[in-house]
Amino acid sequence: MPETIINPIIKDEVSFTESSRSTNGRITTLQVKLMPGGGTPMHFHKKFSETFIVTKGILTLTLKEKKIHLNAGEKLVVERDQWHCFSNEFLVPTVFTTIIQPGSVGFENALRILYGLAKDRKTDEKGIPRNPLALAVVSRISDMHIAGPRLLMLPLFAMLNLIAIVTGYKHRLLKKYCS
Repeated sequence: MPETIINPIIKDEVSFTESSRSTNGRITTLQVKLMPGGGTPMHFHKKFSETFIVTKGILTLTLKEKKIHLNAGEKLVVERDQWHCFSNEFLVPTVFTTIIQPGSVGFENALRILYGLAKDRKTDEKGIPRNPLALAVVSRISDMHIAGPRLLMLPLFAMLNLIAIVTGYKHRLLKKYCS
C-alpha cells in the first residue's frame, strides 16, 4: 500500500508509489491529486528530471514562457536545469503521475515536511512554510531552485539552510515528519 500524504491547507494529495529507497535510487514515482488553483512557482532541478503523465483532468505545464496543457493520457519530460512550473487552472482536480529520475529521497522528504507543516498549521494559505528556515531546508533537500529574478535569493537560502543545520532545526524537521 503506497504512503499517501494530504495537505489540509491546499487539499492536494501525494501517494508515493515507488520510493528512491525501494528502487535503489533509480526513480521516485508519485501520484498527485492537484486541486483547482494548486501548483508550484517557476523552478528547476539540477539533480533529476521529472516526467509528468496526466491520468485525469488537465495539467498546465509552463516551460519558461511556453504554456502547455496536458490532457489525460499525455506526458511530458522536463529535463534537468529546465525552468518549469505546473498548475491546475481548471475547476476540477487534476490527477497525474510524476516520475523523478534518478530517485530523490530529499524530494520525497521535502514533500513530507511541507505537508506535515501544513497539517500543523505552520504554512500560509498557499502551503508555503511561515518559518524561512523551513523554507530554506525544503528548497535545499528537494533540489528545487527558484527560477527567474528570485534566483537572487539563492545565497540567502543557502545561509538560512546552514543556520538550520547548525541549530539542529533541519534534523528536527526530518525527525518529526520523515521518520
